[in-house]
Amino acid sequence: MDKKQLEKWIKDIKVQNMINADVEVVNKSPMLMIGKGRQGAVFQFSDDICVKVFGNVEDCDREYYALSLGQNTNLLPQVYAKGSLYIAMEIVRGVDLREYLQSQPLTEELSYKLIQMLVMFKEIGFERIDHHKRQIFLQPDGNLKVIDVARTVWRDRVYPYPRKLLTSLGEENKALFLSHVQTLEPELYNEWLHYIRMEEISHQIYQILLPQKSDKKTLKKLSQKLLTTKDEENYVVMLEGLAHKVFKEEWVKTMIARGYDINKVMEKIDKYWDEHEQDGPYTRDGRSKKGKDSRGEKEKQQRHRKYNGEEKPFESVKYRETGKHR
Repeated sequence: MDKKQLEKWIKDIKVQNMINADVEVVNKSPMLMIGKGRQGAVFQFSDDICVKVFGNVEDCDREYYALSLGQNTNLLPQVYAKGSLYIAMEIVRGVDLREYLQSQPLTEELSYKLIQMLVMFKEIGFERIDHHKRQIFLQPDGNLKVIDVARTVWRDRVYPYPRKLLTSLGEENKALFLSHVQTLEPELYNEWLHYIRMEEISHQIYQILLPQKSDKKTLKKLSQKLLTTKDEENYVVMLEGLAHKVFKEEWVKTMIARGYDINKVMEKIDKYWDEHEQDGPYTRDGRSKKGKDSRGEKEKQQRHRKYNGEEKPFESVKYRETGKHR
């Protein structure tokens, strides 16, 4: 392949991305445009080589990475060259699955090959294990090849089943394909069916939530019960309780980090608060002292369990290393 000639011709091609539409193309090169999509346009460079020109560098790098993952398989076209905005690759011939199914039935053998394709996607590292039928080509030897694989990688969220493939097949072939999957691999069928049902439930929930409007007046009235700053006396009590909580938590962390026995630390904290609570009408949590004895003892036991059992959120490095307390 004459790469210098290719890059010379590519300079005469301008591809611009559009919002929710195929790219716009200005082609002043001798190459014939044979197709275009959302990310780029494809031109025929020779009888066996085409070049895809992109509207931006990120889309080009993304598709090149996806293609590179499958270069050791027969599933993806071979790549011959790459520039900042183009990829030169093998021309994929054959008939795409969309055209094929217009005149031919979806056999169990073809369904088997489609499952194999999805398995290969997983094995080579694609994140979206899915593909549209128009991007899947049946070769003369019966094998499959796929094009336009950029969206199979660098994905944060993907459907956990081949939703795009199933939807593109149409209702009749979708049902037929799923019946083949059920026969060939029942466990895989059950998992896909589970996710399909979860998607249906999600749509139903959305339809329920969509028409609902927030009752701001009622919420404002109810939320008054949660406000504390307007009542000065109560606010002082709540603020004091907040300070006590912070002090206690930080004190426990500090003492444990220094290797002190957790039980002794908790005993001292309880003793400290018990002595200071005698001077005022409220407990350490800002509640009235009336009827606090049994409740306070229960909370004390809970605190000891929290820091001395499975609920303990931290542990002294010194204690882990030596097994000793000061």
